[in-house]
Amino acid sequence: MGLLSLPTMLRNGYSPELATGVIAASGTLGQIIPPSIVIVLLGTLAGDLYAAAQETRAQAAGCTDALTYLGEAAVVSVGTLFQAAILPGILLALLYALYAFGYALANPSKAPPVAIPDQTGVERIGRNHGLIWLLGAPVAIIAVGIFSAFVNVSGSQDISVSSYSDVFVAKTLRTNVSDECKSSMIDLHGQEKWDEAIAEQKAVAAAGGLQQSRALSEDEISAAQVAKVAQASPLGTGVLILFMAMGIMLAFARGISPSANARPLAIGAVGVMLGLVADIVLIPPTMTSGVSLLVLAIPLGLALYGCRYGATLLGKNEMIRVVFPPLVLIVAVLGSILGGITNPTPAAALGAGGAIMLAAYRKLSDENGKSKIVIMAAFALVIMILVGINFDLRVGRDDVMLEEWLAFFVAQGAYHFAIFGILYSCWVLLRTNVLPPVVRETAKVTSMVFTILIGSQVLNLVVISFGGEHYIQDFLRSFDREWVVFLIVMLVLFFLGFVLDFLEIIYIVIPIVGPVIYGGTMDPKWVTIMIAVNLQTSFLTPPFGFALFYLRGVAPPSVTTAQIYRGIIPFVLIQVAGLAMLWGFPSIVTIVPSLIGH
Repeated sequence: MGLLSLPTMLRNGYSPELATGVIAASGTLGQIIPPSIVIVLLGTLAGDLYAAAQETRAQAAGCTDALTYLGEAAVVSVGTLFQAAILPGILLALLYALYAFGYALANPSKAPPVAIPDQTGVERIGRNHGLIWLLGAPVAIIAVGIFSAFVNVSGSQDISVSSYSDVFVAKTLRTNVSDECKSSMIDLHGQEKWDEAIAEQKAVAAAGGLQQSRALSEDEISAAQVAKVAQASPLGTGVLILFMAMGIMLAFARGISPSANARPLAIGAVGVMLGLVADIVLIPPTMTSGVSLLVLAIPLGLALYGCRYGATLLGKNEMIRVVFPPLVLIVAVLGSILGGITNPTPAAALGAGGAIMLAAYRKLSDENGKSKIVIMAAFALVIMILVGINFDLRVGRDDVMLEEWLAFFVAQGAYHFAIFGILYSCWVLLRTNVLPPVVRETAKVTSMVFTILIGSQVLNLVVISFGGEHYIQDFLRSFDREWVVFLIVMLVLFFLGFVLDFLEIIYIVIPIVGPVIYGGTMDPKWVTIMIAVNLQTSFLTPPFGFALFYLRGVAPPSVTTAQIYRGIIPFVLIQVAGLAMLWGFPSIVTIVPSLIGH
């Protein structure tokens, strides 16, 4: 951003303080908006600290373990923290944007309007045309999809049933505990919830105790499957999402090319609508994936014909050609984590493989080389995922249908071609001297993290051996209110951010104060995100703010260090204001995990 945006802003008369402040602060948003290395490192440590601290808390309350005392497992995962960080990240981005907008209104001479150069030969998009196709149509498509889920037109069509009966599991609290644990649990959960647990336990005892799982008869399995079929939605979620994505693509293609031939796009739109209607009318939940694909073949072919033409139109737009592929990769990585499909490690592998293929495609395009192999490998990856989702590829079963064997071979072929595409992309980047420096920088960062980790562990051992950890924790526990303790910790972390990097703070300070701040009643997701936002400030605070060093290294000589420091002061204050808002409204952090979890 410093290389691309700063010279342009300065050339158009922007204030150096505003330009450097916006760039430095916006660059640090990557430390809180997923996928964030700060949250990955902090979340891994926080999960262990929270589990250990809550076990200690449960034992102090007279209970055997944290699950008995809390009524739920003491677990906090990196994926959950990614979900919790979405709204705080958006909040900070909005606060930054509001400040920049207000500053420009109050000081128009320091943020003047940019003169638009003559764009001869570039197709102009009318305001009404842009509003209809670039905003109205995509929003309408998404709204219809969401509304269909609310009225149960779309949803899961899974009709698989277990051949064993369910096991009754009590959903409230354990009641067979000691008197001391009972008193502690009533203090924590309240008398009403304890009474509900007692009533539930009596109902279980009256029914003869918890029932063991047993094999169901064929009649019971058939009845359960009939009930599943009756409850299934007429339109499958996967089909809906696929055709919605195609519809949005067609709308964008129409929006950016008003003068282009709209007939192929109209044919694609007809295919999208026919596909949705065919799934509702012709495809029952009991139909196999292979037959369903045959029924949707014609609508899907029409939709793909329109999308292929739309992709050609979109490819002519420079901004879409540059922004769209990385955006798709980001959505794929984040979507797989937030949707619970995978954890951050495989998602990171997906991101790395996708980034390698994108870089190779760009390099081959610049050289006028054969970039079709990379595109075909990317499509092979998509085909492999779609086949794996819609077909049972476990060919070691006793009864495997022909369509499942065909799907297995298609998935295997797509997998091997995708691997070939990634290896080919690596060779392209190695040949063009792009890959070696990337590998070296990755090795440097990884080595730095582990070196700091080893050093911090040695320092912690020294502190523990001299009893320093206990002195600090006893000091924090001497306060009656845990919000006072957390406020003290947040203030300490804020001022440490002036002189320490976030890695040192995570691996040196957090393990010392973690048993105290994670051992109380505060939501661990909220505590961790508050710490992460606080650590984000360390990138901006002089004299050792990393964002300031990075920006100083790429800024032109006309921009002084003092101007950079003055530029980030308002954004540091905005960070503090954002922390205050998260403190006052914890639901900003907790609402997204709660919604996704349910």
